[in-house]
Amino acid sequence: MFGKIHAALLAFGLTVQASQLFSNTGTLSGWDSVNKEHQGTVQQVSNVFYEGPSSLKMTQIYDSSYSGRYHSEVVKNNVYKRGDTGFYGFAFRLQDDWQFSPAQSYNIAQFIADFSDTGCDDYMPSSMVWLVGNQLYSRVKQGTICNQKTVTFPSLATVSAGVWHKIEIQASWKTDGTGFYKVWFDGNKVKEIYNIDTTIADDRYFQFRVGLYANGWHDDNGLKGTQGTRQVWIDEVAAGSTYADADPAQW
Repeated sequence: MFGKIHAALLAFGLTVQASQLFSNTGTLSGWDSVNKEHQGTVQQVSNVFYEGPSSLKMTQIYDSSYSGRYHSEVVKNNVYKRGDTGFYGFAFRLQDDWQFSPAQSYNIAQFIADFSDTGCDDYMPSSMVWLVGNQLYSRVKQGTICNQKTVTFPSLATVSAGVWHKIEIQASWKTDGTGFYKVWFDGNKVKEIYNIDTTIADDRYFQFRVGLYANGWHDDNGLKGTQGTRQVWIDEVAAGSTYADADPAQW
């Protein structure tokens, strides 16, 4: 039975190791959904990749007449819930001429769940990974859905355009003050914090989304700078119980 399941997963662009929750080798197949808003696109391409033969190219285009959000992401459901501990990783590349200044926020990964039933929020991200200018940021979300507190970890690393970077996160998702949160950038640990709440006091599952969410365009009510078309490539996305499971260079 395992052989049949393994073969089926490979057919959908997924590979499996004993302790991996999931992995994707830069294909459109195998995701639970693809989130494209307004003029955004998500494409499988073979001319740019971290580890061949393909990667996912996310594009968003600014539109001054549009007031909605700008997501171009792939989505994996049921990646964590409160009480879990895991590793999560991916590789990303910004377009060669990415405009870092003036600084604006561009999200590249997020854990998110639907809280529409609470009356306090709809889709709410807990942890996120994003850029402000050329600086890498992350965060955790604490409290309850109706009384949220965000703890931001700014300026973790400097991101370059036109080259592949790696991100790995290890998190112990707790609300009793015993959680921890760690971030690696290009193999270097850039954040490690212990004895904190790392998620919302709720037991529903969170999705893991990677791609390009040009959240600054919405949150700032406009584009900063002159580069209204943004592109990010994503490859080797995984989650598991060990660092090697999530590190794009090790599977």
